[in-house]
Amino acid sequence: MENSSLALKIARILYDKKAQDITVLNVAHLTVITDYMVIASGRSALQVKALADDVDDALAMEGVTLRAREGQGEGRWIVLDYGTVLVHIFHPEDRRFYHLERLWEDGQNRVLLPFVEDEDGEKPQV
Repeated sequence: MENSSLALKIARILYDKKAQDITVLNVAHLTVITDYMVIASGRSALQVKALADDVDDALAMEGVTLRAREGQGEGRWIVLDYGTVLVHIFHPEDRRFYHLERLWEDGQNRVLLPFVEDEDGEKPQV
């Protein structure tokens, strides 16, 4: 699966499972660690854990291997490492505190999520 397709697939899984404030960033030109970061929030530690499990289960069914998983115990910030895509799922308080977007967004690397509607119920123009 192509890196951008994997990142969008993960974002869609999170969207369908009611994650909040989903952001996908193309960071390939900023770091050698990964190509994409998917950042999302759950409303509680329980939902953060469930979102991570949902992503892992859905991708495992498609043969996408999880390389590492961190933060499962507390459910405040879970990181799923798929090599070319890192998934960060936060509890809202921790998301505000760490604000990863501030560190990795350069003003031009946010990926448009074609399935997310704006406040008026409109999908973005692709």
